[in-house]
Amino acid sequence: QVQLVESGGGLVQTGGSLRLACAASGRNFITSPMAWFRQAPGKEREIAAAINWNGGSTYYADSMKGRSTISRDNAKATVYLQMNSLKPEDTAVYYCAADSHSYAHYKINQYEYTYWGHGTQVTVSS
Repeated sequence: QVQLVESGGGLVQTGGSLRLACAASGRNFITSPMAWFRQAPGKEREIAAAINWNGGSTYYADSMKGRSTISRDNAKATVYLQMNSLKPEDTAVYYCAADSHSYAHYKINQYEYTYWGHGTQVTVSS
């Protein structure tokens, strides 16, 4: 079984930064496209950012562009999401997801991801 464990969430003021981490175990992580999704209270879960298996291609939701960087360290089996200039509307539970298709390009549809972490809460105060 694949296990994904997120960390790095917390309470931060507007304009602050957070670095989320997702540690993977249980399968050949280095060949899996990965993504970060987020779900704000009362809203649907949405894509935040995605990265292909070797880190060579990335995707950002419009709301994240210019403020966030997704990266991965395959040696550590970890994916990161650096978020800067945080806004109250970034408040959400952030989930890490892994695709089960090795060497595939990243997906932006949550239903195409097989493995999920339990999420980490990010709260941005105004």
